[in-house]
Amino acid sequence: MQTKQRQKIPILQNQVVVFSKNYLPLARINLKRAIVLLVTGQAETLEFSSTQQWEVRSPSVVLQIPDHIRLTSGNPERHWKVPPVNRREVFRRDNHTCQYCGSTKHLTLDHVIPRSKDGTHTWDNVVTACEKCNSCKGDRLLHETGMVLRAKPKAPMHPAIAFAEQFWKEQQPVDT
Repeated sequence: MQTKQRQKIPILQNQVVVFSKNYLPLARINLKRAIVLLVTGQAETLEFSSTQQWEVRSPSVVLQIPDHIRLTSGNPERHWKVPPVNRREVFRRDNHTCQYCGSTKHLTLDHVIPRSKDGTHTWDNVVTACEKCNSCKGDRLLHETGMVLRAKPKAPMHPAIAFAEQFWKEQQPVDT
């Protein structure tokens, strides 16, 4: 007697892009989550010119699930807070790379304007630096050392904005 093994249905592994009520792309979710949002009325379908749809069947319902959906309501109380300035978050922002020489070894934090010269411990004043660059710079300002930052330090971007920027870059037509 042979036993049938259930195989995962590959269609449910597809991804759907979720847009906010204001049409801001928020995230990619799996098809199962998209079905729940559509069936419960928390989302509606969006149809673009190149929209792909998947047909999903249950014993009583046949659903057409597009690859883009839009949330029908938003949660105004849900606010994103800028993460605190700490070693882990600064390293993540700077891609674990010294902002002076590009090294990825022996990393520390450096205050661009030293705290002894009224520099603050904020996103726009703290960078990742290797031990060598940090000790070369010491307690001096950049123009006093001749050192240059590879990128201007800034606070991390809201995850939805970062996703939206990436999403729209991927949607750009390629010039041939």
